Order: sequence, then structure tokens, then C-alpha cells
Amino acid sequence: MTILTPQQFEEAGGTEDWRALNAGADAWFDTDSHRDGAAFVRRVAGLAEAAGHHPDIDLRATGVHLRLFSHDVGQLTDRDVALAREISAAAADLGLGSDPAAVQRMQIAIDTADTVALVPFWQAALRVDRDADDRLVDPLGRQPRLWFQELDAPRPLRNRIHLDAGTPWELVGETTTALLAAGGRVTYENQWWRTVSDAEGNEVDVFPLTTEHGVFDDAAAGDWRLMLTAAVHYPTASFVQGVDLLEATAQLADEAGLPLMIDLRYRGVTVDGGKDQHEAAGFVALARAVQSAARGRGLVADPHGVRDFQVGIDALDIEPVTAFWRTALGYIDDPRPGLHDLYDPRRLNPPVFFQQLDEPREQRNRIHLDLFVPADQAQARVAAVVAAGGRIVRDTEAPAWWTLADPEGNELDIAVSVGRAERAALG
Repeated sequence: MTILTPQQFEEAGGTEDWRALNAGADAWFDTDSHRDGAAFVRRVAGLAEAAGHHPDIDLRATGVHLRLFSHDVGQLTDRDVALAREISAAAADLGLGSDPAAVQRMQIAIDTADTVALVPFWQAALRVDRDADDRLVDPLGRQPRLWFQELDAPRPLRNRIHLDAGTPWELVGETTTALLAAGGRVTYENQWWRTVSDAEGNEVDVFPLTTEHGVFDDAAAGDWRLMLTAAVHYPTASFVQGVDLLEATAQLADEAGLPLMIDLRYRGVTVDGGKDQHEAAGFVALARAVQSAARGRGLVADPHGVRDFQVGIDALDIEPVTAFWRTALGYIDDPRPGLHDLYDPRRLNPPVFFQQLDEPREQRNRIHLDLFVPADQAQARVAAVVAAGGRIVRDTEAPAWWTLADPEGNELDIAVSVGRAERAALG
């Protein structure tokens, strides 16, 4: 096994459908339905089983997202190249087209004076693993990773950016206890959510607080947990067993005419409706059918595998701030009236919502977003963001990253992994 840099992966030949981002290599293949996507996943599963190397797979109504990464060494390797080539060949054989511009990966960055003190708080808040001294990752790879960097100067005022962390209702109590033990304090609470700040004032909303808001009023859909979304996680005994559940769920979703997020991992499947989509007519019936299909295969739901996440941004003038983030993230508007929500059209990255700010907060946030994009898309994205009202705050590290600010000073790094290792080697 040979370890590769992101640039070496992209230059290996036969990887043209793929783009190396902040951890691994991603590809998106367009399909016409959940079932068409599931047929492709079945082909991929055969290749993965033969190789003894399994990608993370996210099935959507409009396509399939795959991520390759050699977890045992924490980097890309030549076996990722080999499997990428085989997957692309299978896609071509099925007549599926790829869209390399579609892939991107969000990361949350927190500036802190004391990483050691803050890490336990955020590990508890998001129920994630620590894979480096300054980095936390979702064990299922579904949510953004969290990265801590050194604070350049004290910023004691409240952020304009906060995080929402949905949790199965039965885990909220122990999550809150862990947050308080890690130096947190409750700053607000109502019947639905609890706001807890870390030792430096960064805030997270934890919810739902009661069973009433946390499950469907239907025992036949009792495996599901309600947060902003409705989701269920089923551990599996093998990757192939997970593919079997994915195929069954894909058929049920198409029959119901409702889009689902069906995420396959080596040891489990997560089925997720997406933010507020469980309010659609027919969703509870679909949830019952998915639960029946899983239980019929001997699977038992595990609420510990369920997570929900979104980013909240406070703004004095919501429209221009939203215009910046819509372009920067490549997101689209939630069509429902009265909302200021943006979401990933492929629902691969978390939603962002905007709420009215009561008074100016001129201080630079301690929280900002990093968006890793394909190297061949970065400069065009930066230019589009500037045209949408953003300004470049820093570009001295380009093309590794550009720091941009929206009209009210909230920051985003447009980042690229390809070429970093090579530039570092040159000094």
C-alpha cells in the first residue's frame, strides 16, 4: 500500500470523476431515482467486497455520493485509486454521468485560547470522536468535522454564528451533564431546546428536550428519532447486509414519492428525511415501512448512531447576508414562506439558517466555516462570492485557501487540499 497526497491521487489517471477534498476523495454520479442509485450501489458493493476496501456511500433521489479514504492509515492510498477506477468504470457501464463540481465538504473551525479545555465540551455536544489533538470527527462521516485553531487575540463578545446539535431525546440528559462537566453553562432554555455555551462563550443548541418532541406518535415508526429531521440508524453485520437494506429502502422511497437520505457505512445504514421533510404527507407511512423492512431483516435500531446538525447565523440585514452564503456554499433557498434557510441541493452538507440580530455585534466571530472544494473550482467560487457581496479578507495562503467575509463580517474559508503537501515540501 502506497500513501498518496491529494494531488497524486488526482493525477494518478482514471480518477477524473473524483476530487480530493479535506479527508479522502469524493465523487457524485447522477441517477434518475433512488432505485437506479441502489442498482449502482449494488455494483459498487461487489467491487468493494472483492477489494476488501469499502467507501462511504450516500444515496439520494438524484444521485449517489461516494467517499474513498484509507481509514487504517488516515490518508489516501493506491488502493483508493484502484477502487475509484473500478467504480467509475461501473458507472460508465450503467450510463451514469459524474459531476465533479458537485462535491464539497464543510468543516467548522473554532478559534480558541485553550483547545484542551474546549475539546471535551464539543466532543460531548456533537457526540463525535477525537482523531487528533485539534480535530473532532463524526464516527459515521455524515456531519462536518470540527477543527480548533489558536486565537490571535481575545474576543469575549457573543458570536453571530452558533451550532445546533440534534440528539435523540433519551440522550439529551447525559449530553447536557457532559457539557456542564466540561465547563459549559446553560444560557437559555424553552420546551424545545437548551442553549449551552462553552468556557469561551461559543454556543450550541441541544434538542429535543422531551419524548413528545422526539418520536412519532406511532409505535410502528418508533425506531425513528425526531430532531430537525427524522432519522433512524440500523447497525448491520456486514456491508452486503447494509446494501440489502439500502435497496429495500430505496424502493419504498420511490413508491412513496418522497426523497430520503440513505447513507451506507461499513457497519450500518442511516435513513434520514432531511430537515423538516418528515412533515410531508405520507412520511410517517414511509417511516413505518422502512422500520418494517429493517426489522424483517433482523436489524435493531440504535439511537446512538443518529445525529442532526445545522449552522445558525445572526444578521442585521438578512437578505444580503443570505445572498453571500447562497453563492459561497452553492446552496438553494428553502421554498417555504417566512423562512431564511438554505440547504445543499444534494443534501450532503448541513443546512444553514439565518435569524434576525437584535443589535450589532462588531467583534470577529470565534466560529467560522471552512468549505473544501475541488481545486479546479476554487477560483471561480471565490470570484462568484465576491460578485455576490463578499470581500476577500486574506489571500496570502491561496491557492490553499481564501478567507472571505459576508457583508456583516461572518467569515468563510474557501479551501483546497490538492497541492498543499507539494508546496510544503518546497518550503
